[in-house]
Amino acid sequence: MTVHAPLLGCIGDDFTGSTDLANTLVRHGMRSVQLIGVPRQTEQVDADAVVIALKSRSIPARDAVTQSLDALAWLRAAGCRQFFFKYCSTFDSTDAGNIGPVADALLDALAANFTLVCPAFPENGRSVYKGHLFVGDKLLNESGMEHHPLTPMTDANLVRVLARQVKAKVGLVPYETVARGARAIIDAFHQLRADGVRFAIVDAIADTDLHAIGEAAADLPLLTGGSGVAIGLPENFRRRGLLQATDTADALPRIDGAAAVLSGSCSAATQGQVQEMRKTRPGFKIDLLAHAGGNNQVDAALSWALPQMTTGPILLYTTDTPDAVKTIQTQLGRDKAGALGEEVLAQIAVRLVAAGVRRVVVAGGETSGAVVNALGITGLRIGPQIDPGVPWTASLNEPTLALALKSGNFGTPDFFTKAFARLP
Repeated sequence: MTVHAPLLGCIGDDFTGSTDLANTLVRHGMRSVQLIGVPRQTEQVDADAVVIALKSRSIPARDAVTQSLDALAWLRAAGCRQFFFKYCSTFDSTDAGNIGPVADALLDALAANFTLVCPAFPENGRSVYKGHLFVGDKLLNESGMEHHPLTPMTDANLVRVLARQVKAKVGLVPYETVARGARAIIDAFHQLRADGVRFAIVDAIADTDLHAIGEAAADLPLLTGGSGVAIGLPENFRRRGLLQATDTADALPRIDGAAAVLSGSCSAATQGQVQEMRKTRPGFKIDLLAHAGGNNQVDAALSWALPQMTTGPILLYTTDTPDAVKTIQTQLGRDKAGALGEEVLAQIAVRLVAAGVRRVVVAGGETSGAVVNALGITGLRIGPQIDPGVPWTASLNEPTLALALKSGNFGTPDFFTKAFARLP
C-alpha cells in the first residue's frame, strides 16, 4: 500500500486539545494521527493529518517556542502542505504568552507575514464577537476562567490580549464581514495585510462562519485557533483533488479488555461526571494528603481495583471541590499538589494496564499527558467521537489500548458511563 505524505501538519499546546483537533479533522473526513511529542526522526505516517501534541501551554514562552519550532520542522520534513497551531478555545495564556510568541515564531520559520487567530468553537459554546471571546453567554473573564490557577483570563478582548503578547500589529475581521462569506474574509485579509497587520482576530459565532473562515484560509501557510476553525480545512484539500471523500476516517480496531476511568480534573463538568458515574459504578477517591504522608495510594487503589475490574468500568479519581483543592494546595504547594496527582494517576494507569485494562478514559489535560507518557505511548489513531471534542483513540504501540482523553470542561454529565458504549 502506498503511504502518501500528510496534507495538514498541526501543533497542539496540550494533549487533550490536540485530540480535540484531530477529532474535528476526522469528523470532516481526514484520517488523523496524534503523535505524543516530536518524534526523534522523520517517518512515514499513514494519515491525511498529523497532530503533534506538546505540553507547552504553561511552560516558559522561550521553551514553548523551541518545542513548537521542532514540531514544525518535523512536520515540514514529513511533507505537510499547510500548518495549524492549536490552542485552547478559551485562549488560555498570560500576558507573556504562550500563544503570541509561538505563533510569531512559526510565521517567521515559514517566511510568512500574516495569519488568523480564531479560538471559536460554537459546538462547545465558545464564540468570538467584536473580538471578544464568549463562553456560552458570558464573557471569558466572567466565565470562571478568571480564576484559572495557571492562566487566569481576566480580559475577553482578544485584540488586547494578543497585542500584549506580540510586538506586531493585531487587527480584527468583524462578524459583519465574516457573515458575507469566504470572499469577503479574503478581501479583509488582504486589506489588513496591506495595513501592516500580522495577526487577525476573526469573529465566529456558528459553524457556518468557521467553514467560511476555513475556505478563506486555504492559501495561508499557517492558521492558528481552537479546533473549531479546522472544520473548513478538509474541504479545501478536496477541492484541490488531494483528499478523497470517505466515511471511514474514524475507523478503529476492536479492543477488548477491562475498563477504567482515571479522573484528575477538578473542573465543574468533571466533578459532575464523577458524581454521575458513582451512582451506578464503584469508585475510589485518592487521598493526596495521605499519599504525601506515606500512605501509598497507588497500592491502595490497586488493592481496591483488581477485584472490581471484572464487573465493568471502574473509577479512580483525585477530582475534588475547589475548597478541598485549596486545602491540598495550601498544605503541599500548588505545583507540588498538581504534580503529585498526575504522578499517582499515571502510576495507577501503568499497573492497571499490566493487570489487563485495555480501555481507559482519562479526564484532565495534564492528567492525560502524564498517563500517556507513563504508558510509553508515542501516537494515537483518532476514532469515533463520544462528545464534542472528545473521541476514542487507539494507541499505535503495543499493547493496543483504547483511550479517551477528555479536557476537564468537556462532556455531558453521563460522559464516563456512556463512553464505553461508543466503542466499536
